[in-house]
Amino acid sequence: MKKILKVGLPFIAGTLAVIAIALPTILHNAGLHPEYTGEVSKYPGGKALIITTSHGVLSEPGLDVGPATGVAASEMTHPYYVFQEAGMDVDVASIQGGSIPIDPQTLSYPIITDHDKRFLEDSIFQAKASNSIAVRDVDISKYDVIFLAGGWGAAYDMGNSEELAALISAAYYSPKAPVVASVCHGALGLIGAKDNDGKLLIEGRRATGVTDKQVKELGIKVTPMHPETELRKAGAVFESATAFRDIFATWVTVDDEQRFVTGQNQNSGLEAAYTSVNILAQRKIQ
Repeated sequence: MKKILKVGLPFIAGTLAVIAIALPTILHNAGLHPEYTGEVSKYPGGKALIITTSHGVLSEPGLDVGPATGVAASEMTHPYYVFQEAGMDVDVASIQGGSIPIDPQTLSYPIITDHDKRFLEDSIFQAKASNSIAVRDVDISKYDVIFLAGGWGAAYDMGNSEELAALISAAYYSPKAPVVASVCHGALGLIGAKDNDGKLLIEGRRATGVTDKQVKELGIKVTPMHPETELRKAGAVFESATAFRDIFATWVTVDDEQRFVTGQNQNSGLEAAYTSVNILAQRKIQ
């Protein structure tokens, strides 16, 4: 028996080590953070704005004690580098301004992405995230694209921020006609925006965000707003993909006017960002 244990334990330990090393690849192949293989456009001289949550605690609404949360790292880093590589200048804002809380789990193994690792070595981007512009101080007329990042923190402040709703409304009528994009819980930033007649801008438009199914599967019960539920309440035509677990699904929707680009969850940020740039580039040649 002892001999079997001596032989078996190293084998088990070795097998577990191999699985641990391979885990990022396994998750990636299952659908987490897929590669983008579509059209890649440039938009030199353009200007982009990424907006994130300022809420950093996963707790019952009104309480301030709980696990650390915030923006999902990739939902900020993926669009940032897509826009930068397209030749755009990128600013970073948050609901309250100042230091942006980043969900520590999304910067940990095996979830961290190459874009996230790049952020951790990028002093300029880190400075922007530590000194983000407050939504109330944003001059929306400067931007060609506005991207609303998600993460659990966004469930607490992006859907009920009157300043953000007013900013999205102003963006819709801005002379540059910027593309307004979102991913995951960032879609909550769209539900309060209205047109000049007082109608919700998202009403009647195709849109997506993290599904109620994914929230339920992850066992998160304390967040006050769920994107699928709130988008449907606002009259959006909700679209999504599904999988054996929705954390491995992905979907990007563009409304018929090509003003709103929405990504379903953490897997959809890359495509949503690239799609936004493609729309801007296509406008130039029309």
